[in-house]
Amino acid sequence: MTTTWIRNPLGVFTADDAPDAPDARGGLVVTDGVITELVAAGGRPATAPDETVDASEHVVTPGLINTHHHFYQTLTRAWAPVTDAPLFGWLQRLYPVWARLTPRDLELATSVALTELLLSGCTTAADHHYVYPSGLEEAVDVQVDVVRRLGVRATLTRGSMSLGPDDGGLPPQSVVQDADVIAADCRRVVERYHERGAGAQVQVALAPCSPFSVTTEGMREAAELAEELDVRLHTHLAETIDEEEFCRERFGMRTVDYLESVGWLTDRTWLAHGVHFDDGEVARLGAAGTGVAHCPTSNMRLASGTARGVELEDAGVALGLGVDGSASNDGSNLALEARQALYLQRLRYGAQLPVTRALGWATRGSARALGRDDVGVLAVGKQADLVMWRLDEARFSGAHDPVAALLLCGADRADRVMVGGEWRVRDGEVVGLDVPALLVEHREAARRLVAG
Repeated sequence: MTTTWIRNPLGVFTADDAPDAPDARGGLVVTDGVITELVAAGGRPATAPDETVDASEHVVTPGLINTHHHFYQTLTRAWAPVTDAPLFGWLQRLYPVWARLTPRDLELATSVALTELLLSGCTTAADHHYVYPSGLEEAVDVQVDVVRRLGVRATLTRGSMSLGPDDGGLPPQSVVQDADVIAADCRRVVERYHERGAGAQVQVALAPCSPFSVTTEGMREAAELAEELDVRLHTHLAETIDEEEFCRERFGMRTVDYLESVGWLTDRTWLAHGVHFDDGEVARLGAAGTGVAHCPTSNMRLASGTARGVELEDAGVALGLGVDGSASNDGSNLALEARQALYLQRLRYGAQLPVTRALGWATRGSARALGRDDVGVLAVGKQADLVMWRLDEARFSGAHDPVAALLLCGADRADRVMVGGEWRVRDGEVVGLDVPALLVEHREAARRLVAG
């Protein structure tokens, strides 16, 4: 066994909200990928470490956790025809473009998204991939390879769309799949790739895309299969008023009523966006222990509205953060998303909303939303997923509270990132990855995709 002491940080945020949370101002000790000791201010580890990392110029936090993304959309960022479109129009213009995705396109897009996330301090990411044109039937397999290559953790969802325009849905028939094809592949990827227990690197969830792109039968069958296989459920819900109206017209009920009718109102589920819930729905979601991925930038970009984040969390909802997009956010930076969440929620709830609460959403809350209790907190026994942030740029000069400075001054690039005790980012660079070469090929794929 080898031990590493991350020593005497300039600041530390453990995300441990217990009233008796231990002092970690002297740093923490990592042993074979797990946190084995928190060191109090002025203290030293109980056992002499094999390695010491001086953190006196760094703020240390848990690895950030992204609960909602679409990796493939890095190929369609800032595309002129949709830069000023609301959600439904945005989707209708982009669906035909995404229908041209190839396995190599997805590999490049996933690599870029995870690279950007890593550099923003993200150690665990959930992706919602629901576009399966001909030739891309093994999308999850492609993504698993990239996740393992980069050494991050991921919840990869086997998304689906089964409601095309022929049946009153939104997506084109070219990306709609039959129910039996969806079910068979869901079972295959769970049985092949889903890891259980502490330290899992790859987990799989089932994720029918949305009420306007999946049949009611498909939603119900996904819930039944998820229970059988003991995996989590994910979908978009209550993102826009258009979606609310769609549910009223097609199903005769509001979104949460629909969610309950198909067996999804449980603690197995986490929802993307969750903007348009009324008081009763907030209470019902909290009582069920359902999670919500708050995606502030996407919600502002598409003018979808402002999620009731504080009320959802207070009601018992597992509230996490998602960068969404990258075509509805145009970025995959989770540190900036935490800042955006702080400011958007302050508009609703006031300036007294603590900075640390937003950091908690990006760490502890996101872990809860993904059903994980081994990450998201710097505590003894947790996985050694952590970030070291430098505050030596001009934007931080004069900052007095180093933890608050991360969000208030806009930290957007990690100096070091550790996942399971292994450094995946050093000196602001992804270890072992030729990023310039990756970006050259990714940009070419993006140009080719939109050109048809």
